Amino acid sequence: MSAAEPLGSPGAYGQHSQLRIRKPKTGEHGCSTSDEALAVVRSMASRWSDQDIAASLNRMGLRTGQGKTWTAHRVSSIRRVRDIHAYRSADKDGEWLTMFEAAKLLGVTSHAIRRLINDRVLPAEQVMPDAPWQIRASDLRSDAVTAALSRKHRPCRNVGEGQIPMFVEVSEGGAQ
Repeated sequence: MSAAEPLGSPGAYGQHSQLRIRKPKTGEHGCSTSDEALAVVRSMASRWSDQDIAASLNRMGLRTGQGKTWTAHRVSSIRRVRDIHAYRSADKDGEWLTMFEAAKLLGVTSHAIRRLINDRVLPAEQVMPDAPWQIRASDLRSDAVTAALSRKHRPCRNVGEGQIPMFVEVSEGGAQ
């Protein structure tokens, strides 16, 4: 078959009209992964597993070229086809941690870590919105993080002079 195949259609009186259409090359089709999804895969591949990348792509509402949700296998496949080097958990040296790993290391919940990040006490990075937080292990030992965690369950409030309390303490006898 040549690059442009003639297609014949019988016309009036047995004559044929010719239409030439270029044959698509291998891999040339309308079902390709969006540039945005590829950018996410490229930016996350060095630090995150295929499962984490798939979860982030799904949270962002990005789909595969065929309109399917992402799985670790599909991320792995697109990395192979596009020659994007993979994350290797064996090489993880502990310099960068997930929110869950940081929480486990500090003995707190992931919610506490998220609160520290939102309050800008704990520096953290995201390769893009909805991607997992990346926390440098050395930042967990900072004075600001230690102080924030020592105030456990108590908000940081300064009581100023002349400030009237909202609730009045009641004696054991009850209200009078």
